Parts: sequence; structure tokens; C-alpha cells
Amino acid sequence: MRTSGIGYRRGWARANRWAARGDASIDMPLRDRNLQIAVSALGSRCRQILTLRLPRQDEEEELLRAHRATSPEVPGFLHYYKEGMLFSRYLEVLADQERGANLPPNHVPTTFLFAFVATRIVGRVSIRHSLNEFLERVGGHIGYVVVPEFRRLGYATTILRLSVQIAREKLGIGRILVTCDDDNIGSIRTIKKNGGILDNVVSGPDLDKPKRRYWI
Repeated sequence: MRTSGIGYRRGWARANRWAARGDASIDMPLRDRNLQIAVSALGSRCRQILTLRLPRQDEEEELLRAHRATSPEVPGFLHYYKEGMLFSRYLEVLADQERGANLPPNHVPTTFLFAFVATRIVGRVSIRHSLNEFLERVGGHIGYVVVPEFRRLGYATTILRLSVQIAREKLGIGRILVTCDDDNIGSIRTIKKNGGILDNVVSGPDLDKPKRRYWI
């Protein structure tokens, strides 16, 4: 992979600072493919290379495997996907969402990425470029899901950490809002590990559960 000189040097300088802290190495190629930043993150029981990226054409089967394993619990695991949709078309839809093209009403531009460890998808993340009224109240900038078989291994913390970096460095978002259900202990810990500060807890007849709102 070829990279631009200045961005490359800055990225690896940052990676070296993180690596000096003794954590596991995480390699994260950013979306413009002109810069590759190696950062560090520590999974509580794993020492694996985790990459946030879109799947390649030959990885459709793995994407559908992760979708089918997770969608009974999280129906929206694959945003904008419809059963039977051509894989190439789905990737085009995700590219449109990132550009802000052909957005459904009340939607905002979104970068949608998958968390790969080797050839396996362990989760996914949705990084919203801005907030509308709904996202400001309960949705936040970043929504992430870990595939059931890969939970409690530290991947959620890593996915959120890398997503925060993308939101700041690629999208210019200074304050990042992340939300979770009031009783979701795992998500609360994940957000706090990434520097989240509780703003408030919101509830209402439109919500199944109260939502915690954290700013990073």
C-alpha cells in the first residue's frame, strides 16, 4: 500500500508513541487509502490485529455469516442491506451513504465499516458525520455492534477507540457523542474506557429503555 509521505510519518510517529506503552498492535487503514496509521489497543483476552475497513468482493460470504449470526438480536446489523441484494450493489449503497448521496429522509452521511480480525468479521461500526435531532438525543455519532461469538474479548473497546480516531482525524468531529442503554453494563464500561463523560440519561414513551449520553 502506498501512502503520502507526511501523513505516513505522522501516523507512524503516533503509532510508536502508543506502542511504547506496551499494548498490542492494531493496524488501521483509513478510508482514503492514502494514510495508514498503526495504533495500539489491548483486548482483555486477545492479542490480535484488528482492522476497520469495507469487505472485499471475495468476502461476501463472511459478511453474510456475521449478519446472520447477529441480526436475530440486532436486526440493523447491516445498515441499508436487503435480503438478496447484490453484494456489489450493497457496497455502492455504503459508498453513497458516506458521500451523503441518495440519503433516506432524516438520515445523515455515515461511514460504515467492519471490524476484521484476520479473515473474520468480529463487529461493525457506523460513524455519523453529523447529528440531527434524533441522533443528538439518543443515537450519537458512533454505533457499534460485536458479533455474538466475539463478545467479552475486548473488541468493542478497540472498535470504539479506532472509530473515535476516524471521527476526529478524518471527519473533524471535536466532541463525539456515544449513547447506550441505561442497563448495558458492557457498553458503559467500553465508553468509559474510551474517555466518555456522562452528560445525562434520557427517557420517554418513544424509548424502550432510558439512554445514557456520553461525550468523548
